[in-house]
Amino acid sequence: MRRAPGILALTLTSLIGLAAVPLAAQAAQKETGEKAPPPCVGCKAPLEAVAANPLRKDDRARDQYRRPVETLEFFRIRPDMKVGEYAPGGEWYSRFLGLYLGQKGHLVGLYFNPTSGAFKPERQDGIRKAAAAYPADVAKFTGLPADRFAAYTLDAAPAGEAGTFDVIVIPRMMHNLINWNIAGNEIRAMRGLLKPGGLIGIEQHRAKADAPYSYTDGSKGYLREADVIALMKVYGFDLVGTSNANANPKDSANWPNGVWTLPPTYALKDQDKAKYQAIGESDRMTLLFRKRD
Repeated sequence: MRRAPGILALTLTSLIGLAAVPLAAQAAQKETGEKAPPPCVGCKAPLEAVAANPLRKDDRARDQYRRPVETLEFFRIRPDMKVGEYAPGGEWYSRFLGLYLGQKGHLVGLYFNPTSGAFKPERQDGIRKAAAAYPADVAKFTGLPADRFAAYTLDAAPAGEAGTFDVIVIPRMMHNLINWNIAGNEIRAMRGLLKPGGLIGIEQHRAKADAPYSYTDGSKGYLREADVIALMKVYGFDLVGTSNANANPKDSANWPNGVWTLPPTYALKDQDKAKYQAIGESDRMTLLFRKRD
């Protein structure tokens, strides 16, 4: 849940008419894609085993908000798949996925193209260093060999990687892609990495459906679900389904300081902290998309 200033040039409101599924009609985990890969049969038990792994003792406190078992099951991630995590950041999901995929599958950290946005040289260098350190980070946590994991920035993906990924997950980062005006290039790059029919799973802070554009341009962390669906359609993805795994009806999604008002950031520090603790982490959409032919 990172806060970053940026320049907005993509007007999502112009894309709303492209959204194919009325949000009011969507139920939890409603299936809409006729060509979608099959659900992940038998994945719940190994996901639950990872969730209970003693190595996750420090991460487990956030499971009540991030719902990794329900989310990754909905994203149809099997233990033998090749999966990319976009913008790993604090590596909370990387640690979970590393345990889940490290024996039979392959986890790859996918980092921003450092040259695609308004990143200063020192920030560009930091992104590349983070990608270089990623395999060792996940290996250290999981106790597995570092060669079970990989990472690179999207401008430096090896040629042989194109069309080899089963699933790419984008946890709570779409607002930054919009805010930094890099969504198009980044999504196109990820699309190129996916196999035919490959999946992108998105977890994103959810604004109210009638929230004004000024609040849903990415700068507050919240996006409208219809806008995200429309954007992904523009870049060659069909909606497979939606899930309420990460819904939080207590979140009014209208905080002047944006989503960072809520835990775990607490932008207002101790001011009304008990109130925000009681609300919990943000209301989030959980969407699954299939790469369109």
